[in-house]
Amino acid sequence: MSVPWMCKGLAMLLLLLLVFPVPGQAEEDEEELIIEEYVLLTDDGEEIPDLDAMEDAAATPVPELTPRDDFIDRMVQLGEKLYDKANGRAQRAHYASDIYVCKNFTVYLFRENRDAFRMAEYPDVGLRIPNNMPARQCKPYAYGLAWEEIDASEGNPFYAAAEFRYDPELSKEENMEKALAFMREVRRGDFMQMSADYEYGVGAHSAIFISDYDPATDTVHWMDSNMRGKKVNGIRYGIVQFNEEKSIEWWASCFCKKTRGATLYRLRDDIIYAD
Repeated sequence: MSVPWMCKGLAMLLLLLLVFPVPGQAEEDEEELIIEEYVLLTDDGEEIPDLDAMEDAAATPVPELTPRDDFIDRMVQLGEKLYDKANGRAQRAHYASDIYVCKNFTVYLFRENRDAFRMAEYPDVGLRIPNNMPARQCKPYAYGLAWEEIDASEGNPFYAAAEFRYDPELSKEENMEKALAFMREVRRGDFMQMSADYEYGVGAHSAIFISDYDPATDTVHWMDSNMRGKKVNGIRYGIVQFNEEKSIEWWASCFCKKTRGATLYRLRDDIIYAD
């Protein structure tokens, strides 16, 4: 028997054992689990293994988790952990050191996980996330729509995957079409940096998208902090959000205003594990 057929035979044997346990293997008071995809019923109602389905399953490769995907997963998991910890309670987002300030929140998720990763092109350089571009460099646009431009050789693992800047030479409708096209570029792990004028306030805001843009629902899902909040005795408190969902039209309406805009920052493809 050739080596490939031996491997396939072993894989099918393991699947058979999963579907049809050895007698006495399961406890009497426990219900046996049946993997329905691999079972066929005879005319008599007897369950028999679906060998074709098993063979297809054995031949289907399992997608490998890349270091880049792992980096994103770790940030998302930490964001969810902080969301669960907050349990709906507003967190202090007033002082420069507070991690629940909007940009501080996304930076915190990045910094808590960055040491395990590098860029293949610069394996000896630690990763860093750029600060927001100073207001004077944003002109004629408002502060908050972009980060400082830092080269990858200096540790910046992000690149601008998409940009929107309100164009006063175009109509409001034409600008909105461009803003919607920008939002359709959203991918899991993208960092959003925008200058907004919307129902929750006016100014800069940061968020991280936790899934790709969904064309079926025309929505995106994200996590952030301090988009919504309140003041108590003059101190700002922000709400931590996770797996929030809104239409791309809602998002576009936030930054599709004169002097405003947004940028999607995406991790490079050559993310590797640090030695």
